[in-house]
Amino acid sequence: MKNTDNKEFLEQLECTGIVPVIKLENTDDAAKLAKALYEGGIRCAEVTFRAEGADKVISEMVKAYPDMLVGAGTVLTIEQCDKAIEAGAKFCVAPGLNPKVVEHCLSRGVPFVPGVANGSQIEQALELGLDFVKFFPAEQAGGLPYIKAVSAPYSSMRFMPTGGINEKNLNSYLAFDKVVCCGGSWIVPDKLVKAGKWEEITALCRSAVNKMLGFTLAHIGLNCENEDQALTDSADFEKLFGWQQKVGNSSVFAGSLIECMKTPYKGEKGHIAVAANNVRCAVNQLGYQGVEVDMSTAKYDANGRMTVVYLKNELSGFAVHLVEKKQ
Repeated sequence: MKNTDNKEFLEQLECTGIVPVIKLENTDDAAKLAKALYEGGIRCAEVTFRAEGADKVISEMVKAYPDMLVGAGTVLTIEQCDKAIEAGAKFCVAPGLNPKVVEHCLSRGVPFVPGVANGSQIEQALELGLDFVKFFPAEQAGGLPYIKAVSAPYSSMRFMPTGGINEKNLNSYLAFDKVVCCGGSWIVPDKLVKAGKWEEITALCRSAVNKMLGFTLAHIGLNCENEDQALTDSADFEKLFGWQQKVGNSSVFAGSLIECMKTPYKGEKGHIAVAANNVRCAVNQLGYQGVEVDMSTAKYDANGRMTVVYLKNELSGFAVHLVEKKQ
């Protein structure tokens, strides 16, 4: 079994983007911590076996939020692997690569993500049929430049960098197509966990999610009656503000922020384009808020990556669509 045979597993990780690494010593706080993550937009967690009772923490989190992707971290032995799976862990992670533990976990139908830090270990993972691994410790082992370099000879391998990841370098890692997600503990610091400051953890999660999504205004589309009006209106914007007129097939831009449609398109008044670092992640996060998208409007690049999609509902008479930023 390859980890990518479990397509849903990787899709969930990719949509989440961030996998918090959790060390929880007070198992009674498991549901509270799960709630803090959940409300902060993080529906995934790696509960490390570095703390006693990790299996109980996993069990309580899964009971509280069955749709949450809860996995076990620092799984070093077959015994720990079994305890994690019996507790409800949906995946297992390790800092290194122990073939016996990997094979045992996969034989039970649960994805295993071993840690690697060099080409030899990547080849071991490939030999075991894996094509998704943890790159650990990421920053200390060479960071993103190393991942990019090693991805050339091992083109089928995808990575979850962990170690030294934070809000400042998160998006640099996620922008590389061989990186599925990033692991880290900065959004669940021990100090806040031990103090039971769940609202602060939720705030850290939300901040990290917002940073990851990077929502910005891309442009505003105005529904003009016809091509002549689109040309006239865009020329007025250029005259007033110096925004250069650029004529396209279906619209005329004034600068980069105003698009005058040659014929009315979606939205009563027009549309608002919002740029995001990752449209798929954005759709996932908006879905947590009950926001629906019109998948019939989705567009994809040559690699099958979603780059454009409209929301189902209008805002103040404007249709809204997401568009992926060019990295």
